[in-house]
Amino acid sequence: QVQLVESGGGLVHTGGSLRLSCAASGSISNIYTMGWYRQIPGKQRELVADMSGGGRLTYADSVKGRFTISRDNAKKMMYLQMNSLKPEDTAVYYCKYQILQRGSVRDYWGQGTQVTVSS
Repeated sequence: QVQLVESGGGLVHTGGSLRLSCAASGSISNIYTMGWYRQIPGKQRELVADMSGGGRLTYADSVKGRFTISRDNAKKMMYLQMNSLKPEDTAVYYCKYQILQRGSVRDYWGQGTQVTVSS
């Protein structure tokens, strides 16, 4: 079983920075993808950034040049460095791992961490 726990959210002013962390526990030896998503009330959860098992990075257009996804395999950690934050970045941020298990890909989500950017 895989468990994910996010941390690092909070309240920041426009232009500020935050670094989100996602701590994984359990067997994550066959990662298909890992990434960050965000959701605001009444809207669908959207991709912010993800990383394939081979290291290919994908960013939403709205965060390119401002956010950076990274990982530390030894610590089973994933990070999202968020710079030049804008009010429209306000959302609950979730980390997600896709793990290849017994021939199929399973999704695992964290509980979410709130990011609020004040204008």
